[in-house]
Amino acid sequence: MNQVSVPMAFLGTLVMSLVIYGTRAFPFVLFSRKEPPGFIRFVEKFIPPMIMAVLVVYCLKDVSFKMPSEGGNWIPAFAGCVFTVVAHIWKKNAMVSIFGATALYMILLYLL
Repeated sequence: MNQVSVPMAFLGTLVMSLVIYGTRAFPFVLFSRKEPPGFIRFVEKFIPPMIMAVLVVYCLKDVSFKMPSEGGNWIPAFAGCVFTVVAHIWKKNAMVSIFGATALYMILLYLL
């Protein structure tokens, strides 16, 4: 296995940070003087809810809706989903709803 020297690791980190910064700044530079096209406004409006729907389906795809005595594991998943929705409506803070629901899910998974 080849060892990477400290200067090479630093150079790689510097190059990747510049690439990431450039990709993040590109849309702001591109659309700073003019209105974005309709396709970009469509993506901006509809893609985030579609991604969230896909993530919910992905997170719940392996949940068994049998009774817990028969090996079902739906109670922690359901409680986490309900907590996420209620906390987000109540606090309107994504971090509170995501981290709170994750903590609740993990605690219920451990206890049940």
